[in-house]
Formats: sequence, structure tokens, C-alpha cells
Amino acid sequence: MAPEITTAPSIEAHALARHVRVSPQKARLVLDLIRGQHAEHALQILRFTKKRIAKDIEKILRSAIANAERKAEDAGESLDVDHLFVSRCFANDGPRWKRLRPAPMGRAFRYQKRTAHIVVGVAEHVMGAEQRAAAAAAEAASRKGVKGAVKKAREALAGTQRPQKKQSKSKAKSPSKKDKE
Repeated sequence: MAPEITTAPSIEAHALARHVRVSPQKARLVLDLIRGQHAEHALQILRFTKKRIAKDIEKILRSAIANAERKAEDAGESLDVDHLFVSRCFANDGPRWKRLRPAPMGRAFRYQKRTAHIVVGVAEHVMGAEQRAAAAAAEAASRKGVKGAVKKAREALAGTQRPQKKQSKSKAKSPSKKDKE
């Protein structure tokens, strides 16, 4: 039998932008700035970075944060955005646009316009997941106690008590419905 999981699973989400019109090398320069940072701090870094791709990466990061919130909502859990951090971010080569430029004496020079596929992933910090699990357990325990207390209070107000099970060794026959009428 497998051991039970003692830690709460952390919420992870990612966002992907394909065919972004920038060289992957230039995108990696900005992605290296935010890797491992808290999500809010990463947004601040991107807001004040003087690179053209920073606005696109900021948009992708916001999408990843929204995906994490949606994932938590669908799972019925609460998510504190302050506990999210950039868990992974990378830029891969996309398709290249091959173009020709006129050159002297009727020749042509080839050049390439590069594109990139950019992925930004966010995850909930381990401490945040533990706090969320503890809060959910405390809420469930408080709900359980309230239900029992409310039930007991209602019974006391109604004046009815739960019938106690009598443990008798003799099997006494209870009167049937016909006998009662």
C-alpha cells in the first residue's frame, strides 16, 4: 500500500506564446532576469526593463498567473497570488523567415528573421501550499464542529432527544402498527 501524501500539492500553471517576432537569444536575456522571482516582483522587473520583448513577456506572465488562478478555482481551492513564483521560463527557436536582399552585380544576400516560442510557468511556493492546506483543514474542522453543535441545539430546542439504543438480551416483541390502532 502506498504511503499517504503529507504535503499539499502545489498549483502550477504555464502560458505559451508562439511565433513571437524576436530572436530567442534576445528573449532569453530578459527571461533570465525573472527566473525564480516572485510573480509580483517579476512583473515590476519587466515593467522597468528597457527591452522591446519585456512587454510581451509581461503579458505572458500575467496569462500564466490567470491560468493558475483559474486552475485553483476549478479545483475548488483558494490561491494567494502572493505565493506564486516564476518556476520556469524559456525561449525556443520558432520558424525562421528567409528573406533576400539585393546585392551588387545582380546578386542577392539571404538573411533570416527569427521567431521564438516563449514559455513562462508559475508555481505556488511550498510554504504557500502548506498554509493553504492548513487553512482548508481548519475550515473543514470548524464546519464539522458547527454542524454537530447546530444539530444538538436544534434537538434541544425541539425537545426531542435521540433514541437511545437499549441493549437487552431478551427479544421483546414491539407492538405492530395494527396493535397501535
